[in-house]
Amino acid sequence: MIDVPRLLAIDLTWESTLDWVLGAPLQILVAVVVGFVARWLAHRAITKAVDASIVRSEASRAKRERNSGIPASAAKERYRQRTLTMGSLLRSIATFAIAVITVLTVMSLLGIPLAPLLASAGVGGVALGFGAQALVKDFLSGIFMILEDQYGVGDLIDTGEAVGTVEEVTLRVTRLRDPDGVVWYVRNGEIIRIGNRSQGWSTVMVDIPFSYREDIERVLGIIRSTVEQIDDDPHWHEVLREDLQVLGVESITGGTVTVRVLARCAPDENWGIQREIRRRVKETFDREGIAGPPIPMSGGGHQI
Repeated sequence: MIDVPRLLAIDLTWESTLDWVLGAPLQILVAVVVGFVARWLAHRAITKAVDASIVRSEASRAKRERNSGIPASAAKERYRQRTLTMGSLLRSIATFAIAVITVLTVMSLLGIPLAPLLASAGVGGVALGFGAQALVKDFLSGIFMILEDQYGVGDLIDTGEAVGTVEEVTLRVTRLRDPDGVVWYVRNGEIIRIGNRSQGWSTVMVDIPFSYREDIERVLGIIRSTVEQIDDDPHWHEVLREDLQVLGVESITGGTVTVRVLARCAPDENWGIQREIRRRVKETFDREGIAGPPIPMSGGGHQI
């Protein structure tokens, strides 16, 4: 039941009302405004830092590209995406932290006791920390992987446990698909080392065997003319970073002489170039009558 006499006894003068408005409500309003301003300043600082990092990275990569002659447009775009993703994550963290501080400040101004609440939160945080150590480790590893641009979607990587193409990168796990089509989910905190086969350039290396009885200089000339045709092919010219080099005789084993061909190419394009080199050299050997390496006989037979 409403106590009418007590309500009538409340002093509702302008002075009392003004004192009340200038008290807790004004302080709460100031706290909220300060929270919004702090969030805006934090987001502004993070955005400037992200933009500066992208500019520095592009300048550094452009300098390396001029020195090495290796285009880095794809790497620059991937680094830009990773940096923007990290900036978005940092802005979310800043927003959460500022919101928590603002809410606690408002609760304190309203007279809500924070000591029991913070004590309970501290005990719960310790318990959660012990139970979620692996999760925290995964998240921290994911943050550093994004910051350092160790790999990205589409890269062919070796994590030690699995080798495959990256399909998704999150703060907790990395999803990749191996050559057999198996999808692997690797926790970021469990990755000790990363071998990235898709950054910068790949190596084209082909060993071409032929019979010991063939004239080496003649065979070397045939191989050089064959790889020069590949260099002049518009399709492969766009993929190769340098001209294919016939290094010479790599080994002589039994009745087989092996010549090595080497070059740099765009990432992950080495497999196609190597197959093309073998195909063209085989066709040229057949046309020029170059004998291949001797075929070993089975255990029960005799070589004639």
